[in-house]
Amino acid sequence: MPERLAEMLLDLWTPLIILWITLPPCIYMAPMNQSQGLMGGSPLELNRLTEEQRILNRSKRGWVWNQMFVLEEFSGPEPILVGRLHTDLDPGSKKIKYILSGDGAGTIFQINDITGDIHAIKRLDREEKAEYTLTAQAVDWETNKPLEPPSEFIIKVQDINDNAPEFLNGPYHATVPEMSILGTSVTNVTATDADDPVYGNSAKLVYSILEGQPYFSIEPETAIIKTALPNMDREAKEEYLVVIQAKDMGGHSGGLSGTTTLTVTLTDVNDNPPKFAQSLYHFSVPEDVVLGTAIGRVKANDQDIGENAQSSYDIIDGDGTALFEITSDAQAQDGIIRLRKPLDFETKKSYTLKVEAANVHIDPRFSGRGPFKDTATVKIVVEDADEPPVFSSPTYLLEVHENAALNSVIGQVTARDPDITASPIRFSIDRHTDLERQFNINADDGKITLATPLDRELSVWHNITIIATEIRNHSQISRVPVAIKVLDVNDNAPEFASEYEAFLCENGKPGQVIQTVSAMDKDDPKNGHYFLYSLLPEMVNNPNFTIKKNEDNSLSILAKHNGFNRQKQEVYLLPIIISDSGNPPLSSTSTLTIRVCGCSSDGVVQSCNVEAYVLPIGLSMGALIAILACIILLLVIVVLFVTLRRHKNEPLIIKDDEDVRENIIRYDDEGGGEEDTEAFDIATLQNPDGINGFLPRKDIKPDLQFMPRQGLAPVPNGVDVDEFINVRLHEADNDPTAPPYDSIQIYGYEGRGSVAGSLSSLESTTSDSDQNFDYLSDWGPRFKRLGELYSVGESDKET
Repeated sequence: MPERLAEMLLDLWTPLIILWITLPPCIYMAPMNQSQGLMGGSPLELNRLTEEQRILNRSKRGWVWNQMFVLEEFSGPEPILVGRLHTDLDPGSKKIKYILSGDGAGTIFQINDITGDIHAIKRLDREEKAEYTLTAQAVDWETNKPLEPPSEFIIKVQDINDNAPEFLNGPYHATVPEMSILGTSVTNVTATDADDPVYGNSAKLVYSILEGQPYFSIEPETAIIKTALPNMDREAKEEYLVVIQAKDMGGHSGGLSGTTTLTVTLTDVNDNPPKFAQSLYHFSVPEDVVLGTAIGRVKANDQDIGENAQSSYDIIDGDGTALFEITSDAQAQDGIIRLRKPLDFETKKSYTLKVEAANVHIDPRFSGRGPFKDTATVKIVVEDADEPPVFSSPTYLLEVHENAALNSVIGQVTARDPDITASPIRFSIDRHTDLERQFNINADDGKITLATPLDRELSVWHNITIIATEIRNHSQISRVPVAIKVLDVNDNAPEFASEYEAFLCENGKPGQVIQTVSAMDKDDPKNGHYFLYSLLPEMVNNPNFTIKKNEDNSLSILAKHNGFNRQKQEVYLLPIIISDSGNPPLSSTSTLTIRVCGCSSDGVVQSCNVEAYVLPIGLSMGALIAILACIILLLVIVVLFVTLRRHKNEPLIIKDDEDVRENIIRYDDEGGGEEDTEAFDIATLQNPDGINGFLPRKDIKPDLQFMPRQGLAPVPNGVDVDEFINVRLHEADNDPTAPPYDSIQIYGYEGRGSVAGSLSSLESTTSDSDQNFDYLSDWGPRFKRLGELYSVGESDKET
C-alpha cells in the first residue's frame, strides 16, 4: 500500500515540478499578465527604450516562450486552450495582430490574432506525433509590418495511458530438456507499449503467468520464464501451455494489459533403459534354410525417442553362438536373428540363445538409475527337411592314362542321403558336360568308366558333372564337378619341327654348316624331351654330308667336301632317324632336302636351278625378267590392235533394219467361232530387249550353255494360249545360245468351239491332192462360194 501511494503522488507532482522549473525565468523578467493562459508560457514585458537607446544598445526580444503542453486524446465540446501569446508592445489598443505558422498551424492549432490565444481544434494522439514546432510573430494591424522578429516555440502532446501492451512476436514456442533442475531458464518474452516511457508509468510493464503454474514461473520485470518444478518427465507429459500477461502502470489497478501464449515442449533425454516385451522367445527354422535368412525378431521397448531409444543387440551366451548372429534394425529398433552356418536336424534339433539389448547413447547423469540394458532367452527349434544327397567330396580329381582300355574304371564318386530315412542314390552323368559320351558311370555304385579312347595330345583335361538323385524323391538331386586328367604315354614318334629345305653353295667349304634342324614330339615326358639323331645304316658313310648333335637338342648338317656342281646333281636327299627318350623309345625317319645353288663370293644364294646356270654370265635374273615382261607387253598390244580392226569392219550391233525376225502380218482374223472371247495381244511377241534399247551382239558367243527344257506334253485344245506363249517367250529370252529370232508363230490354233475345226494344214497327214473339199458346201451360205471354187478345182485336176 505505501508503494501504491508513492506512485500516485509521483504522478501528481510530476506536472507541478515541470511548471515550477519553467516559471522562475518568467517571474524574474516580468510580472504575470492577467490575460495569460494557464498552460501556455508567459511573455516577458520588455522595457521601453528611447530611440537613442535602441540605436546605441542591443535590441531585446519582446517575448520569450517556453514549451507548451496539451493532453492527448482530449475531446470536449469546445476547442482546448493550449496557451496565450502576448508582447509588451501591445498597448491594448488592438493595433497588434498575432500570426501563427509551422506544424499544424491552421489545421490543428488556431490562434486568435487579437488576443494571441492558441486553441487545439483537433483531437491529438501522442503516438502519432509527440510534438509540434510553430513560429509566432507580432505585426502591425494596419500595415502588416512585423513589430518583432519571428519566434519559434514547441507544443508537446502530453501522454495519457491509452495503449495496452502488445506481444508482437507471439504466440511463442520453447523447449526445455526433461528432468531439468528447478529454475532452469526456458525462454523470455517481450511486450511493447506505445505510451511514453519517460512520462509517468504508462509504459512501465509488469509480467505475470495467468496459466501454466505450478510448472513454470516468470520474472515480473525481465519476463524470463523458468521451470518451477524439478524433474518434469516427458514420458508423463510432453507439452505445456503457458499464458503470459503484461500490464502497464507498473501493474497497478487501472493499467492496461495484454496476453500471449507460450507452448513449452519437453525434449527427451535417455532416462529410461530398454526392456524386452517378453523374457522368452520361440522360433522354428527348417534345416535347409539358406544362410543369411532372418529366423526371427526380438525387440526391447524404450520409452525414450530418437537416438535415446536406439539399442544394440548381442548374443552373449548359448549353445548356438557360432551358428546364429543378431543385427540391429535402426528403423524398427529391433534385433534380427540370422543364420550364419548350415543346420543339420540329424545332428542337433534345438538351440538356446541369451540375447542382450543395451542403449547406444547413455546419459551419465542417469547412470545411477541402474544398467541401461536388458536380456531375454531365445529358443530355436530345427525342423527336419528332405535334403538332397551329399557327396563325400565337393570336387573330385581323377587321372587316367591315354592308352587305358575301354570300360576300365577311372574312379568312383560316393554320395549319401543325410535324412534319417536314408533314400538310395542313383548316379548319372550330365551329358551337357560330356557331349562326346567319352565316359560312363555305374548308376548304383558311382564308378566312372572309359567309353571311348582318350588322346592326351587332343585334350589333357575333361570336366564332367555327376548327378546324384534320390530314388524315393527324384526332385532331390545334387551335382558335383569331376575333373579327369589324361596322363601321357609315349605313343608319338618325334619328327622335324617344320618342313626344312637346305641350300648348299657350289663354292662352299668343307665342314660348313648347311642347315640346323630341331625336332618335336607331341608327347609330354616328365623330364623333358631328349632326341637322338642318326643317319640310315646304309648312309652312315655318306661321302657328301655328316651330322652333328648340338647341346640345345638340335642337329647340324655339315658338308664333307667342296666342289658341288648343280649341273651334275641339283638336289640331295638326306634321311635322318630321330629317336626319343621314352619308355619304350619311338623313332621316325625324316628326310632333309638339300639343294645346290649358285652363291656369291660372300655366300649369298643367287640361283638354285640348272637353267639359270646356262644363262649368259653378264645377264642377271632381273634383266631377264624385264626382257620377258617387254615381250609379253608387245604381244598384248598386237592382239588388241588386230581385235579392234576386226570389230571396226563388222558392225557389232544388230540394227533395226537388219532385224531377221519373222514378221507377223495379219490379213484377216476369222476368230475361233462364237466362243472365242480371249483376244491375243501381239505385243507379247515383241523382243523385250529391243524395246528397252538393248540390241544383242551377233559376233559374241555366249559364255553360258543353255539347258534344253524338258519336252512338253502335247497341248490340248483347251490350253490357255496366253500362258503357253508367255512360257515360250520366257524360255527364248533366257536362252543365251539362241539366235535373235524370238518371235513365235502359232498356226494350229483356231480358238475354242469352232464348228469348222482347224483350217491349218500343219496337222494334215495327207497332201493337198488327197483333200476332198465337198464338205464345204454343207457349211452354209457363207462357204458356198469357197466350196464351188475347190470343187471346180478338183474336177479340172481330174480332167
